This record gives sequence, C-alpha cells and structure tokens, in this order.
Amino acid sequence: MKKINIYIASLLLSLFAVSCTVDDVKPQGKLDDETAASSPDKLVIAAYAMLGNDWYSYPFNLWPYGDMSADDCLKGGSGENDTGYHPMEIFSTLQPDRGEFDELWYRLYLAISRCNRALETINLAEETDHIKELKAEVRFLRAHFYYKLQQMWYEVPFIKEGLSNAEVEATPQSTHDEIMQIIIDDFQYAYENLPEVDPGKTGRAHKVAAAAYLAKCYLNWAYGDGYEATTGYSHVDQAKIKKVLEYTEVVKNSPYNYLDTYGHIFLQDYANSVESIFAVQHSNKSDDGTLYGRANWSNMLNGVWGEVEINGVKQKIWTCGWDFHKPSQNLVNAFKTRNGLPMDDFDADHNAIVINGADLKYKYDPRLFHTVGMPTYPYKYEAQYTLDKSNSRTPNTYGYYCSMKEIPQRSKGESYDNPWQAFGQNDYVLRYTDIMLMRAEALIESGDYNGEALQIINTIRERAKKDISASSLIGYARNQCEISLYGSFASKDDARKALRWERRLELAMEGHRFFDLRRWGMLSSTLNKYFETEVTDEYDGQTYALYYKDAFFTAGKNEYFPIASNQMNYVQGLYHQNKGY
Repeated sequence: MKKINIYIASLLLSLFAVSCTVDDVKPQGKLDDETAASSPDKLVIAAYAMLGNDWYSYPFNLWPYGDMSADDCLKGGSGENDTGYHPMEIFSTLQPDRGEFDELWYRLYLAISRCNRALETINLAEETDHIKELKAEVRFLRAHFYYKLQQMWYEVPFIKEGLSNAEVEATPQSTHDEIMQIIIDDFQYAYENLPEVDPGKTGRAHKVAAAAYLAKCYLNWAYGDGYEATTGYSHVDQAKIKKVLEYTEVVKNSPYNYLDTYGHIFLQDYANSVESIFAVQHSNKSDDGTLYGRANWSNMLNGVWGEVEINGVKQKIWTCGWDFHKPSQNLVNAFKTRNGLPMDDFDADHNAIVINGADLKYKYDPRLFHTVGMPTYPYKYEAQYTLDKSNSRTPNTYGYYCSMKEIPQRSKGESYDNPWQAFGQNDYVLRYTDIMLMRAEALIESGDYNGEALQIINTIRERAKKDISASSLIGYARNQCEISLYGSFASKDDARKALRWERRLELAMEGHRFFDLRRWGMLSSTLNKYFETEVTDEYDGQTYALYYKDAFFTAGKNEYFPIASNQMNYVQGLYHQNKGY
C-alpha cells in the first residue's frame, strides 16, 4: 500500500498556490492544516474531480470487466496483444501480473486518499449543516470508489481518514461482509445528510443517488458473496431484499423517471436528463471553453475504425478510432424475438446477420439498433456515416460490429483529437431504468412477480416499442423490429428469466453484464457455453473470435479478479490473494 500513502495534495496545486524559496515557507507536497481548513469546499471539489480522472488502461466505468469479461463483447483493437486485456477475456491465462490491475487498484485508492484528505479537513470544522452536507458528499464519493474495488477484488483494505502512514501500511483486507457494511455505512450517512435533488448542483451527490446506491449494494449482497458455491437464487437474503425495496421506493417517488425515448438516453443533448440519477460529468472543449475539455478518457479506445465517403470525399469517422469494445455475435442474437418476446433458442442459428433494408429471417428487439453498430446501418442514426465492412480494424479477430452507446454522434465532434481522441459524453453511474430493474428483481425475489415487477418490465419494453415508427431515430430499421409486452408470468422462475433478459437487452454494453451474472451465480455456465459458440463466429464468409478456443471460466476462482502482484509485494504478506490465483 505504499503507493497510496502519498498525499494527493500535489495534485491540487491548481487549486492552491504554494511557493518554496526560503526556509520559513510552508512545505510543498502536502497542504498545511491552516490552508486546508479554510478551504473545505475546494477539497470536496477536488474529490469530485477524481470521478473522471481515469484512462483506458484503468477505466473507472469497468467496461473491460463488465462487458468484455462477460458475453456482451470482444476486446477489439489490432489484435490479442493490443493492451493487456486479452487474459481478462479468456480467463485461462489470467494472472496477477497484469499492469491494468495494478493501475486500477492504485488509481482507485488515490481517489479514496483524496476523499480522506477532504474528510480530515471537514472533521476539524465546526459542525454546521453545510459541513455535514460536505461530509456526506465525500462519504458518498468514497463509498463509490470502494464499491468499484470490492466488485473487482472481493476483500480489500479499508483505509479511512486520519490514519498515519504506519497505520495505513499495517491495514489488512476487510472481509467481504465487513467491506460491504463499510460501503453501506458511508452511503447511509450520505442518504441521511444529503439534500434532495438540487437542479443547480448538476453532477453532485444527493439523497436519491445515495438511495439508489444503497439499493445496488444490498441487491448484490443479498445473493451471497459472489463465489458460485455461496451465491445465487438459493442464497437470497430476504432482509436485504426488503432494503432494496425500501431504497428503490425512494427513487421511484423522486423527480427521476424513464426518459421518453430510449435512444435519447445515449445522446449528449440529453445528458443529465430525468434518466440520469448520477453520472460522471464530461464535456467537449467547444462546450466548456477550455483547451481540451473534460474528456471521457475511459472510452477513448471505443470509437469506430476507418473512413466513410461523404460527397465523394473519403474522411475518417474519428481521428483515432481504435475499434475496441466490439459487440459479440451472441449479444446480437440475444435481441432476436419470436412473437415479440425473447427467444430461448436465440443462438441456434448463430451466424444470422442483420442487413439494412433486407427481409430478415428474424425480427429483433429495437434496442439492438441503438446498441450495436453494423455494416449497412447509419452510425448513431446519421446516414452520412453509414458503416461498411471496412470500418472494422481487425475483422479476422474481432468481427464487424462496433459499440455505439458510449460514443457521441460524429456530427458532435471530438473533445480532444491530437494525438489521441476522446469524447465529451457523460458516464452513467446510476440511471433510472437500471434502478427500476433492480426493484423488479427484488419484487420477484419477494414473491410479487405478477404485480409491480411485471409492470416495470412492461413499462421498459413499451418505451422500446415506440421505436417501431417511421419518425423514430431508427426508423430505417422499423420493419426489422418486433417487440411485445408480457401478459403474465407462470412462475417465479419465468419472471426471473424475463428479468435477466430485460437487464441484458436494456443495459447491454453499459458495464453490468459480468456483475449481473455473478450475482445470479451463472458465470461459469453462461460463459463456458458462450466460448463454445462464439468460437464459430462467421460474418459474410469471414471467420473470427477463434481465440475463444483457449477460453475457460473456472468457478470458485474467476468470479473475482486477482489482486495485482505489485500490490501483494508492497505489503509483504499482509494481504491474501483471491482464491485460485
């Protein structure tokens, strides 16, 4: 843990001017208590800044782990050695020596260190309503970062404010139950002390966001500890399920709601809409007047590759479209419908492809055309950027599909484009539909599957159904779409199956899939079947995804990722490695 002992005040020099020219000046590298105590608000802003201080090799939205490590997408890029993510995709070669693990662990603890520094200052101040609110905001942020750590690494050390360097270095890992309770305690304090939603404080924590996060924590904890032998439907804790219902009720009765049009959720013009309970705020340089903008560097690799022809002139779609985050054929197939409902045998005709304007063998859920970019279709609804097979960088390895949700429309421009490319699109942390699906899941587990749970699922499907019209964003695909509502569920198991489908289709490529499968105790069965079918991928005669022949998910091991070797070495035996590594 020596890396995280470094005070982050050096990162705050833009907020506080410090000089060092004579012996009696205040020290550099660490804010003195007098200066810090007079600026608690600025330290809170500095803690918020860490939300977006990530990079493609340590993305805080965890897309490589939530999507690529599941069955939603392939890594992408120029080949298996492009970035260090390939072992996280096939598991069989996964070892603790991955630099991406070390970077992500370090950066998340750096964010926590900044939160703790703010809390140390806030704790010195007289307790007013404003100070309590600041403390609640920072505890919300700290819990957010700890939640990311726990989801990745199971049992992690809890470094709280006020510890000396020696105490930090001697802090062991908390158990799974301990760290979950610590995270919940921080969110609970935030819930009890944050104000209601304030439209004038866009991007800041509030009571409803804390309630949503509490529901998320309790739902994941309710199913067990994440390892398949002790996780899943047979382990559901009804007391925790009641907590999910309690806190999602707060969200349900808040100003947040379903955005009317599904596709609008992923357009910059609708950032911070009623759908967005809490999001990492990003911007384009043209919007905020800065040199580079507050770019979203976590998704910088995910722009589509290559050129399109506009008015007879070839031009790149993006300056550096690196073509990562490539949707799988399995995901595309999951959108197939029969009589408007999901197909149990969706992967039987595995290599069926979707072509714009063609009379297709299958009908598809409309959300496919908002999620997956495909040859012959407009890229993010803009006809001048219609894709073809040349817009895939390495088709013999990763196929021809591309991701669209996290990328803005091309006409909106780039936030930063020399020599790298980045986007100004917000990153959702908590969106309303996700939380309502959590509520539906908790209702089903409590036995109420044909009441409100059915209503929630059908409301979400009804919104998607609006896209089957000529005037919709995907009007060009309306004849290829079919979606129906559920009448009723014959059993709790049927309701669970519908809920699982709905989460996959609604939240595809948003970083949830691996963690959902883990909660349900379905990782090994789902992924090992996926590896067997995805290795047979073929698009218009081009085979790809052959590397999955080496993939295998081991239950009791791969549910969590290994703690980085560097972090284990720093503490000389204080930590224990996760099972199987």
